[in-house]
Amino acid sequence: MTFKKPFLYWLESSFWDVVDLVFPPVCPGCQEIGQRWCEECQNAVARMPAEVCEICGEPTVAMVCKRCTASRPSLTHIRSWSVFKPPIRNALHTLKYRNNVALGHSLAKSIAPGLRDFNWPVQVILPIPLSELCYRERGYNQAALIARPLAQLTGLDYQTRALRRARHTRSQVGLSIEERKQNLKKAFQVDAKLVAGKEILLVDDVCTTGATLIEAAATLAEAGAKSIYAYTVARAVSHHDA
Repeated sequence: MTFKKPFLYWLESSFWDVVDLVFPPVCPGCQEIGQRWCEECQNAVARMPAEVCEICGEPTVAMVCKRCTASRPSLTHIRSWSVFKPPIRNALHTLKYRNNVALGHSLAKSIAPGLRDFNWPVQVILPIPLSELCYRERGYNQAALIARPLAQLTGLDYQTRALRRARHTRSQVGLSIEERKQNLKKAFQVDAKLVAGKEILLVDDVCTTGATLIEAAATLAEAGAKSIYAYTVARAVSHHDA
């Protein structure tokens, strides 16, 4: 995968630079005025450990964790750029809940080199979609705010119509792994003609147990996707499976 800085990404960067001059941003990690995402917070991000499950990306001393050995999800790999704790946790909260839409552009630039290092043969980037109800309430999809500039940076095809939520699901917060799986059953629909035979990259802000990504991948696989990878900005690592 060859990375470059295409015109659309440069154009949006210039636009946000102008906006920042008029309305000075505040770094969500340290509250520094004038920085949308400062270098100090970028350097303070806790990166994921090297030893992770080959499939789901959970920290583990085994090549494949017990859960993936038992279930073998449709995903080829899940990987995350960082551990979900400050300052990246603060940043993602402002992106998701405080309408900090410009931040997605900065975070895409931060995570792009990590995606390059994986050298996955992906062709299409899909953000994990929100339900219609959640989208109406929030006004935007935080995963799309990261996925679109990431597609611009990589030159990959960006699709928002290929994968959608078929129904609204309850919040995953506080649910067990099994409850998360049941909550997401048949939650997605796919336009098969947009994904059949393609190498797909799913993008989301945070991976907790991987249930959302795994269910989306299963639906894509049923529709004929050749292989499915997933990349998130951060990962909650409390669900350790050695």
